[in-house]
Amino acid sequence: MARMSLLSFLLFCLTSVAHGNKANKHKPWIETEYQGIVMENDNTVLLNPPLFALDKDAPLHYAGEICGFRVHNGPGGSGAAQFEAVVLDRSTGEGLVRSKEPLDCESQREHSFTIQAYDCGEGPDGTNSKKSHKATVHVRVNDVNEFSPVFVERRYEASVPEGRLFDRIVRVEALDADCSPQYSQICFYDIITPNVPFAIDNDGNIKNTEPLDSKKQRVHSFWVTAFDCGKNRAQADAQVVITVKPSCKPGWIGWSKRVEYTPGSGSIPLFPNLHLETCEETVWNIQATVELQTGHIGKGCDRDSYSDRSVRRLCGAVRGEVDLLPPPSPAANWTAALPTLPSSDSSLVFSFNGSAHVAVVPDSVASMVSGDHFTLQLWMRRGGASTQPPANQARGTRKEEETIICSTVKNDDSYSHYSLSVHGCRLSLFYWPDVSAARPVKFLWKLEQVCDSEWHHLSLSVQFPSVTLYVDGVTFDPALIHDNGAIPNPAPRQRLVIGACWEPEEKQKDILNNSIPEGKDTGKFVGGYRGLLSGVTVRPGSVEPHSVVECLYACREGLDFGDLETLGSGMKVHVNPSQSVLVLEGDDIESFNRAVQQVTYRNSLRFATPGVRPLKLTTSLRCFSEESCLSLRQLEGYLVVLQPDAPQISLSGVGPHLARPAPEFESPRGVPLFPELRIVCSLSHAVNTAAQGMEGGALMSDAVAHTLDGCEVQPLGEELNPEKEELLVDMESLKEQGLDIINTTAYIAITGAESISVYEDVLRSIRYRLAKGSARFERRFRLSCSEMNGRYTSNELTLEVNFLHSLDSLYHPSHLLASQQQFLHPSHHTGELSGHTLPNPHRNSVPGAATVIIMVCVGFLVVMVILGVFRIRSIHRRGDGARGGGKEGSNQWDDSALTIIVNPMETYENRMGMAADTEGEGDDEEEVVESPDDTGDDQRIIIKKEGRDSAPRRY
Repeated sequence: MARMSLLSFLLFCLTSVAHGNKANKHKPWIETEYQGIVMENDNTVLLNPPLFALDKDAPLHYAGEICGFRVHNGPGGSGAAQFEAVVLDRSTGEGLVRSKEPLDCESQREHSFTIQAYDCGEGPDGTNSKKSHKATVHVRVNDVNEFSPVFVERRYEASVPEGRLFDRIVRVEALDADCSPQYSQICFYDIITPNVPFAIDNDGNIKNTEPLDSKKQRVHSFWVTAFDCGKNRAQADAQVVITVKPSCKPGWIGWSKRVEYTPGSGSIPLFPNLHLETCEETVWNIQATVELQTGHIGKGCDRDSYSDRSVRRLCGAVRGEVDLLPPPSPAANWTAALPTLPSSDSSLVFSFNGSAHVAVVPDSVASMVSGDHFTLQLWMRRGGASTQPPANQARGTRKEEETIICSTVKNDDSYSHYSLSVHGCRLSLFYWPDVSAARPVKFLWKLEQVCDSEWHHLSLSVQFPSVTLYVDGVTFDPALIHDNGAIPNPAPRQRLVIGACWEPEEKQKDILNNSIPEGKDTGKFVGGYRGLLSGVTVRPGSVEPHSVVECLYACREGLDFGDLETLGSGMKVHVNPSQSVLVLEGDDIESFNRAVQQVTYRNSLRFATPGVRPLKLTTSLRCFSEESCLSLRQLEGYLVVLQPDAPQISLSGVGPHLARPAPEFESPRGVPLFPELRIVCSLSHAVNTAAQGMEGGALMSDAVAHTLDGCEVQPLGEELNPEKEELLVDMESLKEQGLDIINTTAYIAITGAESISVYEDVLRSIRYRLAKGSARFERRFRLSCSEMNGRYTSNELTLEVNFLHSLDSLYHPSHLLASQQQFLHPSHHTGELSGHTLPNPHRNSVPGAATVIIMVCVGFLVVMVILGVFRIRSIHRRGDGARGGGKEGSNQWDDSALTIIVNPMETYENRMGMAADTEGEGDDEEEVVESPDDTGDDQRIIIKKEGRDSAPRRY
């Protein structure tokens, strides 16, 4: 029995020990992450996956059971204070997470915390309980459509012009306080007022469905509501008020298509009454561009109408320039083969076609422009007439450089080479200081002016190594390129070519007449220029000042702004160098309108070129609402420069006749032709005499100071015989004044822009001289002057010069036959007596038998004269009777002051022929001229009419 008790006790101990080692050996286990949702205003969290805690100690009592869950705060600090977890079944480990209070989605939509499970331990007191790992729980609060839409504004107002359909007039907006997109979004709007001509879309944009008429209804008022996607209607509807404005056309008001400009008016406003109407559209930027097109006026705009040489003098340019493209003449024949085009500014324009037109300047002219300090000036326009590419040029072939001028000049002990070329929109100067030693240097400019097919003025001042380029008076800096490539040295030979450049000597071929025949090999010249050139000059020495370059190019007309000081704040004005484009920019409409009214046109020329200048106004607006911003059309008009009052150049102070003894003309200094010449320039303009109590209008002439640019003295009839007569001009005076002269036997032309007083002094110094023994009786000259390259001319002043011969020279035996023939035909030279009272000749004593012979001859001649006069008077009276009467003449002939003038240079046959013509033609070829010295008797002389003189010469 005792043994059985001991065995039972040992078995009990072993069982107890076994049970003690196996109790609560494992930790509970849960998922590592849970996703949960909870409805707003509810507290039960639905987890995915469901909350279950497992313990491997199951099915042991306590150790295999789950006693609870602990909630720990998450990263955001929420969790333990808002949520709790409870055990629904201890044996299965099922749990439930719930909020301690109802959750608000609008306050916090997402919650995160951790949860941990623990078992019951080893007994009811939970001794040695074990905890699981921590699992993350994400809880999202589901929204409930608890809020209704609310409009941002209770009243919406807008105004629109009548007669138009708009995509959007005004936009209404409502908001929903729900947190979810399902309930916070506004799904649609609705107009609840019936029968209104408006519609609203889902975004709240209201538009009109038909054009509105302010006369029918000025104000439209209606109500709109909104619905969210949960179909909750807005708490309160919104009112929309739309005002219909009378029709308003946005744009410029007060535009005048035609603007007239009277030369001499200075500056005039182009748009004095112009203002911009935006129809209450709010704009934040306005930009207007005014463009004046003057490309058809001369070379891009209105400039001085003087020749290029005269303009250089007026601008104060240093003298000494060499004209490389002068007008064709016997002295300048290298431009004879080049085609020329007419120019409105009277300058000569040469055309180059890139293949057949080349000007080779003679060495005598090229030698005048040597040195590495020079100024090259020219007018150029790419393209133009007769500039089509050669027919043998393949399509797609890359265009080569077009050479404007290519020159190799001789310096003191070396040769330098330069060439000016264009390629696309690039201008390049290739300069070789010394062709035998130095390497070439290339100066490159990228210019839009080179390729825009417009006239531009280029001035290139080379003062190596410094090079300055002026294009239309604006300075451009070059890009310097040192070309060290394998370029063959130019031959040390002086040459100057315009319109192309020559190839190396081994490739050159012959060229005839300064032209390259079409279709043949053009190996000698390459890089032909295609375009127009004018006024190509080179002046060696110091470079031209900038002020001179600006004066040479300066446009006398253009756009300008009246008063910059009155320019409003925020306004900007920009004018391009040629003053053909003016840009205004601002942000205030009122300031902009005032600025536009101060845009002016100016023309500083007293005699502006008349014609039409097209005018354009382009406007660009920027609005806060780009969709409804205004778009204004371009306005086009024209400026008309009226015909200026033509200046009247009056030549006076010289009588129609100049009679001097012949020995005075034979003196070394000759006789001045125009000693009392007076030149007056005046302008005639209409004046309003009605204000002065006079009827009609009148012309008033105002004397003004002018600049002449040319005068011409032309002998009428036969040209001057250089062996017997000549016109003398003070060449030193001309040189000091910088005037040029062309002295030929047909005319003398003095050219150059100078004042009237200078021309008066020069013309007064012109003298006429005869060689010894040149027996002439009369010579007629015509004088005329002009200004602005012949645009305005003076009256033609005709002077008849009479040579007074003494009787001693007339009675010489060599003149005896001529004297007799003179009296046989007295009607031929009687015209030479009109207008003069000739003095009694000075007589010298002739000794011996010669005196007797002379007395007999004189008596015979007097008798012949009396007979001839009576015959003339009888013929005249018969002619008057046939015409039905005429002036009654005196029956007496007063010959007390009669002097006989005989022209020994006419032959007997000529006089006989002319006398026969006189008698045959009768009254149709006769004219009666009264003697100015006739006081009592009616002395009349019949003279033969001369043919019409030739027209004055242009120069």
